[in-house]
Amino acid sequence: MAWPVSGRTSDAEFFRFYGRKLMMEGLAPIDGWAVLAIMAKTADYVAALLVMGGPLFMLAFRAAPVDVLRLARMITFTAVLVGIAILALRFGIRAARISGMGLDGATNTMMLGFVWDSPLGTAAIWRSVGAFLVLAVYIEGIVSIGIAFVGGLLIAASYTFVGHSLADPRWILASFLTVHLLVAAFWIASLVPLYRVAEQKDAPILLHRFGKIASATVTVLVIVGMTFAWLMVGSITALFTTAYGWVLLTKLAFVTGLMGLAAHNKWRLVPALEMGEASAATHLKRSILIEIIAIFMILIATATLTSVTTPPINL
Repeated sequence: MAWPVSGRTSDAEFFRFYGRKLMMEGLAPIDGWAVLAIMAKTADYVAALLVMGGPLFMLAFRAAPVDVLRLARMITFTAVLVGIAILALRFGIRAARISGMGLDGATNTMMLGFVWDSPLGTAAIWRSVGAFLVLAVYIEGIVSIGIAFVGGLLIAASYTFVGHSLADPRWILASFLTVHLLVAAFWIASLVPLYRVAEQKDAPILLHRFGKIASATVTVLVIVGMTFAWLMVGSITALFTTAYGWVLLTKLAFVTGLMGLAAHNKWRLVPALEMGEASAATHLKRSILIEIIAIFMILIATATLTSVTTPPINL
């Protein structure tokens, strides 16, 4: 498309033309509701990952100190309640965005009905059933934790009904996303309990066990995540020419930093803690806090990917 050379062309026409040319491909208009959608989805991810990961942490660390397991249960329970509230908020935000009516659309029963009949409504049903089952973590015993684990699986599966996993190949993407979420959930749900235990006498044992599990699962996390991303992008060129590609690169930068922190913890700080170095616990707790911040940034990037960008394969 060539710019029509004419001395009578207005400035408005000029900027409209070049605005379209310079606009990043696959980027939806970003207004206040889009920003609110990203924020709500980020909070939704945090809550859901903590809910999914809580039972996994308790399965992996059944012999952890009582106060650590109590903390894990409390975080899981709180995340269930917060997650349900955020899910309801997301319905209103979605109704506002698709209707273009703003706050009136967010409270319009007809628009909310449309959202409920959409894939988000189906996902909400799976999510709610899963969250109810996860509450079984408050009952002592391996059976109750197993029930909670099934609930976590349902929550992970609920995300396959919405977002970019609906593209083809559908079942491969859905399977990859489910595995990716469960592995990430275990890691994320472990951070606060491990932060609490860092200065206790059992810390080296628990942290060493976490390192062994993380070493085995991080490979799965990276391979599945990269494969999913590649199926969405389709080419190296699309990484640098689409909004989806640039946000994905930002996410990968934070993931790389997170992997570096995890390696530093496993190979330097945990051995130092085992040898009784006085400052090891303090350094480890600081590193865990930085991991939490990095994960938060990763989730913001993920929410942006699924809220205002379109995968190159769908363009």
